[in-house]
Amino acid sequence: MKEIEIRELKRVKLNAPVMIEGLPGVGNVGKLVVEHMIEELHAEKIIEIYSWHFPPQVFVKDDGTVRLCRNEIYAWSSPKLDLLILTGDQQSITNEGHYILTEKYLDIAEKFGVSRIFTLGGYGIGHLVEEQRVIGAANTPELVEEMRRFGVEFMEEEPGGSIVGASGLLLGLGKMRGIPAVCLLGVTSGYLVDPKSAQAVLRVLCKILGLEMDMHALEERAKEMERVVERLKKMEQAQAPMRAGEELEYIR
Repeated sequence: MKEIEIRELKRVKLNAPVMIEGLPGVGNVGKLVVEHMIEELHAEKIIEIYSWHFPPQVFVKDDGTVRLCRNEIYAWSSPKLDLLILTGDQQSITNEGHYILTEKYLDIAEKFGVSRIFTLGGYGIGHLVEEQRVIGAANTPELVEEMRRFGVEFMEEEPGGSIVGASGLLLGLGKMRGIPAVCLLGVTSGYLVDPKSAQAVLRVLCKILGLEMDMHALEERAKEMERVVERLKKMEQAQAPMRAGEELEYIR
């Protein structure tokens, strides 16, 4: 296998599509968002991407056969909006691979004449989240001001000074190619898969893109996760009494 192998499954024509990236990451927020979009929009898979920069493993399918790790690109078209959706199994396990794979993603974006890129992820804060927020970063000042109008927060201290992986590099390397790009990060604890944070990100993204989408499936997953969180809180309260002045922290 080549370092990166791109398999084109179907050729499609799109009109200045918006690319949306949602690869595995903190709270799996971005991946949850794009998986929901793919299902609800009935987007069509057009590209598979294989690389030995992915972890050295295969996935065992229900029928007992295996397949290599891969990332995928889906296409969706409407009279008002065309989308390219990037998701998949893994991100690179090497620093070099992150750059090489991101350059390939951008090559594909340029091939389709992408007008803008949105990268999606989670911003882990190390404790349970009481109020849902979406924090942003962009590769132009104009995009920062535009995103603020949709309720995206831009703060000096957040998102912690850096964005790791494809979600960050698509902004940085995209800027070098003149492609406008925004990162939307849902605030999350960082240690649980977080469909509630994904729901918050999806709401903002739909508002930006002018999309209407049924969120019932994601809402049900969010409710189930809330039940898990409540059980965790009860377990925490059942622990031995702490000494006066001692604080319980989830991540130190």
